[in-house]
Amino acid sequence: MALIAQNHLQLIIEVGIILYAAMVFLLNLAPLSLSMILFICIVLGIGFNIIFGLDVVALFMSFGQSEFTHPFGPIALLVSVSSLAALAIMEESGVDVRGLRGFVYLLMAGITIFGGLMHRSFLLLWLLGLVIGLFIISKSMRQRSIITVKRVAGFTLLALAGFGGLELLSRILQMPVLSPLLRIERLETFSLPSMKLVLKNTTLLGHNPMSSYWGELSTGFADGYISLPLQLILFFGLPFPVFYGILVNKKDVIDYMLPGVFGWAYDFGYITLFFLLIWCAGIIIMGLKVLRIYREMRENGSRSYLGREVLLTGALAAFMSQAIIGLFVINRTINGTALLTFIFLSALIFANSVGVKE
Repeated sequence: MALIAQNHLQLIIEVGIILYAAMVFLLNLAPLSLSMILFICIVLGIGFNIIFGLDVVALFMSFGQSEFTHPFGPIALLVSVSSLAALAIMEESGVDVRGLRGFVYLLMAGITIFGGLMHRSFLLLWLLGLVIGLFIISKSMRQRSIITVKRVAGFTLLALAGFGGLELLSRILQMPVLSPLLRIERLETFSLPSMKLVLKNTTLLGHNPMSSYWGELSTGFADGYISLPLQLILFFGLPFPVFYGILVNKKDVIDYMLPGVFGWAYDFGYITLFFLLIWCAGIIIMGLKVLRIYREMRENGSRSYLGREVLLTGALAAFMSQAIIGLFVINRTINGTALLTFIFLSALIFANSVGVKE
C-alpha cells in the first residue's frame, strides 16, 4: 500500500521514477546509430504532420479536435532538432544531405503551419525551441553562431507577420478561435484575477483550502490543478480530485490563464516549486555537460555515440523550450499529458548521463 500514490504529487514522482528507470534501460541497451535516429525522426516528422493536419481539419470543421500540439509539440521539436543535428554531423563527414535537408525543412514547415493554427502557445514553444536547438548545434559543431542581430530582427518580423496573418485569417473566415488578439484579451481579462487568487492563498506547503474549487473537501494540497493525464488516473481508479467536463473551466483559472510557476506554487506550495526549479536547472546543466563529452568523443574520432548525441541535442532543445514556456508563459504546456511529455524528455536527458565517462 505504501507504493500506491496518495495524491497527485506522489503519482507524478512515482511515474517519473518509472520513466527514468525505463529510459536508462532502453537507451543503454538499444542500438542507436546515427542513421537509425535520423530515420525514426523523419518517420515521426511525417506522423506529426498528419495528426496535426487532421487536428486543424477538425478545427475548421468544428468537430472533435484533440489538441495534439500540447502533448506532442515538444516531441515534434525533439524530432526536428535531432534531424537537424544528424544532418549537420553527416555534412561534416562529407555526405551530401541537400535533398534530405530540404525534405526535413518541408516537414518542419508543415508542423509550424498546422501547429501554429491550433495553438499560439505551441508556436512560441516551437520557435523558441528551434532557436535553442540551432544554437546548440552551432556550438557542438564549433560553427559560427547563427544568432545575429540581423537574423533575430528577421525572425521577429516573421513571427509578427505570422500572428498578423492568423488575425487576418480569423476575420476573413469569421473564426475567432484563430485570433491571437482574442487570446491576448482573454489573458488580460482572466490572468490578473487568477494571479491575485494564487498570491493571496498560496503557502509553503500548498494553499488555503477554502480558495480551492473543492472548498471544505480540499486538503489544501494537490487538488488536481496540476496532474498527470486524467485518463491515467481514472484507468488505475485512483481516488484523487480530478477536473473533467464542465469543471475544466474551474481548472482553467490556473491551468490556462497563468504561468506554471503560479500553478505549481498554488497546488503544491512554494517549497515544491523551489525543488521543481532546481530539478529543471539540474537536468539542463547535466545534459549540456554530457553533450560536451559526446562532442569531444566525436572530435577524437569515436563514432559510437553519434546517435545519442543528436538525440540529446533534440531532447535538450525541447526540454528547455517546454520548461521556459510552461513555467513562465502558460501552465498548460507542462500540465496534464504535456507533463508526461515533460518528464519523458527529462528522463531521456538523464539517461544519457548513465554509462558515459569523460
